[in-house]
Amino acid sequence: MGTDDSENPQNDPGIPEDETTTQANLSSSSPGSDAVSENASVTPDTETAFPSTDTDSDGGSQSIEEMLLEFDEQEGLIRDRSLLDPNHVVKEDRIVGRDKQLQEVTKMLRVALGNNRPPNLFLYGPSGTGKSLITKAVCNNISRLCESRDIRFGTVEINCQDLDTLGVAVYELASRTADEANVDVEVPKYGVATKEKWDDLYRIVNENFDSVVFVLDELDMLVGRRDKQEPGFSRLLYQLSRSGANNELTAHISIVAISNDTKMMESVGSRALSSFTPEDVHFDDYDADQLQAILRRRQDAFHNNVLDDDVIPLTAAFAAQTHGDARKAIDLIRVAGELAEREGDDRIREMHVREAQDKVEKNRVLEVVRGISTQKKLCLYATAAVAAETDDSSARSTTGYRVYQFLTDSIEADQYYQETYVNKMKELTTYSLVDFERRSHGPSSGMFLEFQFGERPETILETLREDSRIGGVDPGEIQTVVKAQIRNET
Repeated sequence: MGTDDSENPQNDPGIPEDETTTQANLSSSSPGSDAVSENASVTPDTETAFPSTDTDSDGGSQSIEEMLLEFDEQEGLIRDRSLLDPNHVVKEDRIVGRDKQLQEVTKMLRVALGNNRPPNLFLYGPSGTGKSLITKAVCNNISRLCESRDIRFGTVEINCQDLDTLGVAVYELASRTADEANVDVEVPKYGVATKEKWDDLYRIVNENFDSVVFVLDELDMLVGRRDKQEPGFSRLLYQLSRSGANNELTAHISIVAISNDTKMMESVGSRALSSFTPEDVHFDDYDADQLQAILRRRQDAFHNNVLDDDVIPLTAAFAAQTHGDARKAIDLIRVAGELAEREGDDRIREMHVREAQDKVEKNRVLEVVRGISTQKKLCLYATAAVAAETDDSSARSTTGYRVYQFLTDSIEADQYYQETYVNKMKELTTYSLVDFERRSHGPSSGMFLEFQFGERPETILETLREDSRIGGVDPGEIQTVVKAQIRNET
């Protein structure tokens, strides 16, 4: 039983919601539809899942193999798919709009060429603004030059997003460092003390490298155990940055901490801060012109003359609206190209970009909402319904809560107090679907939180309505309630 949905239900405070049961209810068919017995086997609809492999008497159907070979013979529209991978490290001439940051990172890390220790760096700014790309590009060049100078230089990168404890993070560092050195890690991931993992990491570094740059991407996500006085990323920074001073490492090491959270350093403990002492490099959003330039440097991923003139400007405009994220721009034009290929079109057109935008948004939202709890879905739906009726896609917490109350009453779900509703909406900020600010609209209105949506609220509503219980509520009724509550705000 998870703790996520056991806080203060107004209907029955003593009985937390059974998350498994409720999720099953949300996934079930709507009332009145045929039920499937618990022991019945469910056979997928093969006609919709896969094309039929049977051949009609007149030879009208194709087998899977025939369709695969037919596609294999088509030239297609995409020539080099690696250029449409946002994580692919491109050559220097394809890096656009980051001249200042590229110069700063290069100047600070280049001391490794003289077999000296580079300074620690803190790269911060929104997602998709070139932080990881520039770090990888600079380190790749340093590695090539060091090899020609017989300096054993290594770059070890980990993404901290899915690392739940400090011990797992240290093991991941040891494992990636062993891969970089082409040796074996000698400790298991679980069942040993974290100190043994640190010792093995030091052993691998000392035996195989003169200098190592540890790149810790999305470092702020490494929170670690809640019973510790400081977050996991703070303890990791302290141990790594102190290892050289404690004579545990003979090789030079440098830490490049990367975060979307501009305030991450405020949560770093004083001991870690005094030993880490990084040089800061800020990355701001790309604007539409910069995103266009990035896409034009990668347009040779497609065959010649298959992009309509308005495809790149429109793709850049969509990405600029969502925080200037270059990854989203590259991903969007890739999806547009794939849609055009599947439709058998000989060009990529504006309509393909618009279709891709809807598809990418919905897929991202669907991926997030699939994994969240029932109560978070209800909170998110109510708040998005309010945001959909405002000019700036924002929603006051007070208004969202009243719509949430109407929604839970409509489907006879447990109803939580306003404080819990707010806490669940705050938790959703970690998925980048929503952000919030504390506001006051005059002395008579009091203080409230205002939620802002990074995606179109309509996309979120459409996705959440795929759950049968939420989908069973008339959207028109919700809209009427929302409009009435917005009128009551003033």
